[in-house]
Amino acid sequence: MTPDDVVAQVLRAGLTVATAESLTAGEVAAALAGVPGASGMLKGGVVAYSNVIKERVLAVDPLLLAEAGSVDAEVARQMAVGVRILMDTDLAVSTTGAAGPEPHDGKPVGTVFVAVASASGTRVEEFRFSGNRGEIRQQSCGAALKLLAAALSMGTKDAAG
Repeated sequence: MTPDDVVAQVLRAGLTVATAESLTAGEVAAALAGVPGASGMLKGGVVAYSNVIKERVLAVDPLLLAEAGSVDAEVARQMAVGVRILMDTDLAVSTTGAAGPEPHDGKPVGTVFVAVASASGTRVEEFRFSGNRGEIRQQSCGAALKLLAAALSMGTKDAAG
């Protein structure tokens, strides 16, 4: 799924999107914003590389971060929900994971969680990517776009499945 396809789908549906990114550090938002016309659907994004930002800006539970660490399905869910509320969008996508070169929060390199939030709920998927740091980040960005597109293809009512 290309960024062009996702932007076209979101625009056709008349929806808005926001991103909350940790390991991808803004790559998902940049991929979307690189498409002409994206300003009609992309409201903004938060690069929440630090747990402090996840907590203070995206309202991720600090106890969850302390106990589970940032590489966690529930953290991804709360990031997506938090940025959706913050940016007042129809859909939001989040990424968090361990891109390497070392494991993060006890999770092996390549462990990635992507979430998409909508009014009907939030869907989170776990991935195990391989490759170097850049390749893992690139695969994570692709997974985020694919999950966002999948949510759109289900329709807005059931976007988060």
